[in-house]
Amino acid sequence: MVADGGRTSLRMRDTVADDLGADRSGLPAVRDGELRRYLPGVEPERQIDDWGRSERIEGIYDRYLLEFFYRYWFRCDIEGIENVPAAGGALLVSNHSGALPPDAAMIGKAIKEEHSHPRRLNVTVEHFFKGYPGFSMLLPKIGCVAAHPANVHRLLADEEQLVLVFPEGRKGTEKLYKDRYKLRRFGRGGFVEAAMRARAPIVPVCVVGAEEAAPIFAHINVLQKLTGLLYTPLSPIFPGTLFLPAKFRIRFLEPIRFDEDDMWLDKSLVQTVSQEIRARIQENVWEMVRERKSVWFG
Repeated sequence: MVADGGRTSLRMRDTVADDLGADRSGLPAVRDGELRRYLPGVEPERQIDDWGRSERIEGIYDRYLLEFFYRYWFRCDIEGIENVPAAGGALLVSNHSGALPPDAAMIGKAIKEEHSHPRRLNVTVEHFFKGYPGFSMLLPKIGCVAAHPANVHRLLADEEQLVLVFPEGRKGTEKLYKDRYKLRRFGRGGFVEAAMRARAPIVPVCVVGAEEAAPIFAHINVLQKLTGLLYTPLSPIFPGTLFLPAKFRIRFLEPIRFDEDDMWLDKSLVQTVSQEIRARIQENVWEMVRERKSVWFG
């Protein structure tokens, strides 16, 4: 049973269909109340979509955590939010940084709060997060999906959703403070190929503030080997969760559209577009850094 907004509801119907042939056998039809005891005891009325996104968990996360950081801690300033399409699939591509990156959450919150047609944002995450107990269970509930081409294509082409990718990947989050706002290489351009195949526009996104909110001064390789963690940065916020109160600015650039068929088959074109997007984001990030008067007050 699918509820409003495309979410899959776990609520039972009033009368269960005659799947077992109750009418033909002369047995009474099974009622909803008789089957309810087989539902999970915790949150029996919850709504969850096919990706494991929980409306209840996401609502708590937004109300008690994101609202505080977005409005009072980072005091986000948003530019160009109208460049995010109000309907249809679109791929958002952003720079990435910070020991515990807060950029994805702030981008999603900006679309929800500032856009004339608020939409859900699906955030692609690396597969290694599956190895962290608890954390791997929470990510899907708040809108994160594994960074796989098939997942991105389904979200863009079939479900016409907004998808956020970070082409810098781990390299972006491991940058030292001395290298702040210097974008790393954008891989092989797989995100461009995904957008071309789905005929979905790419919206470049620039984020300034995350480098100072979660700075990294060094990497403790010995501790990384001992703990088995992905990485152990020397940072004032690691392993805690309270970021430094840097002022955030997020700029959404004009979308890049792909209107021709089979553009993704031209690998040189894919690489060229990828490099152009990286250059656009880098140029705007440097411009935003030059324009701000203070790290903490914008």
